[in-house]
Amino acid sequence: MVRRYIEKIKTIAKWGKILLPLSSIRFYPPQFILRNPVMQGVTAAINDGHEVAVIVFNLKNMNELAEQLSQSQYALLIKQIKNYFRAAVEEEIAKQDVITLHDFYGDGLTLYIKVDEARLCLSEIDTIMKKIINHVERNLQKYNPAIQTIFTTGYMFVEKKYHSIQDSVVRAHRQALAMAEKRVKSEFNEMVFAIKRIISKKNLKLLAQPIINVATKETYALEMLTRGPAGTVLESPLSLFSVARQTGVLYELEMIVIERVFSQIKATKCRQDIFVNCTPMTLGNIRFTRDLKTIMQQYKGISPKQITFEVTENDSIEGLKNFIYNLKMLRLMGFRIAMDDTGAGYSSLSIISEIMPDIIKIDRSVIQNIDKNSIKESMLKGLMLIAREAGSLVVAVLTRNNVDLAQGYFYARPTALINSIAT
Repeated sequence: MVRRYIEKIKTIAKWGKILLPLSSIRFYPPQFILRNPVMQGVTAAINDGHEVAVIVFNLKNMNELAEQLSQSQYALLIKQIKNYFRAAVEEEIAKQDVITLHDFYGDGLTLYIKVDEARLCLSEIDTIMKKIINHVERNLQKYNPAIQTIFTTGYMFVEKKYHSIQDSVVRAHRQALAMAEKRVKSEFNEMVFAIKRIISKKNLKLLAQPIINVATKETYALEMLTRGPAGTVLESPLSLFSVARQTGVLYELEMIVIERVFSQIKATKCRQDIFVNCTPMTLGNIRFTRDLKTIMQQYKGISPKQITFEVTENDSIEGLKNFIYNLKMLRLMGFRIAMDDTGAGYSSLSIISEIMPDIIKIDRSVIQNIDKNSIKESMLKGLMLIAREAGSLVVAVLTRNNVDLAQGYFYARPTALINSIAT
């Protein structure tokens, strides 16, 4: 035990030798991990209404490399790795979204970034991690072809409800590290156990947020929002779905959500139209329509016409062989399709033409400060024109430019389904 502790201290010391700032992205030594630069950045981001993602890049074979190389070679390699990570982060992430990149107590680096909750997409974080790793590995292979590095990654969100931001940062970092290392007898296994228990017990809470008809001021539909078990780290939908994605049970979780939607419609005798979010990964699963029909058999009194599946545009549909086919099947079954976050993703026009959604939800980034930005107003008008050509209704978080529907905290907050029906 003492020997292992000493080895860990030596590892930390090796990382700690290279502490000088390399650019606008600063590296901080382990002992200052929670000093002002990190805490101030995280606190400011949360106060501005953002989520904060903690991304860990773990050098899995660090100890092996330390044994293979001389001390000077090893120090040079670590410096190169840090330089490559810095360059990759600067290339892949907007400067204003980076809080810090620093050394941590372990075999790698930790990146803190701001995430706009309205445009949050877990697959986007997955993509960012892969791009950064690919960038680093390409450079290492180019300049150090004889050296083989093995990186693993994990991420978690800083929980806003925790009793102090500092404790939340420590907790999120520990969980992200556990996700990256996937160690036996680690917090990773606890998270796997927790998420599988949620799925087996169907221990989820659904809230309903009204979508308002701008012309009549009446509730047009309700969007169902998911929460994990109250009082746990997985209560937050960000943590819940990010853990599900990283542990390979996202499909099972989303199918439980769909089943719970049907169950609550039946229990509350809801007649309102219902929107339910679903990732392209799930909608493109070869089992999806079959499993959905099984759920429908249990709730025969519920018409598919009452339910709209909402696809997040930021999630890539490339490579999902069954995605478009499943959407066609859903329409034949009577369901409607909505497209979320339009205007924020990688190719709005091509996706609209492929999906031909019944409803298009305009991303908040297009609408934010639109009264001060003529280009954004032109973008919105263009999206509105495309929506009309596609025969789609439009949902936005404002009442100008002739949008059909509006949604957001300004209009109504999420509540239990029975309360939403009553209002």
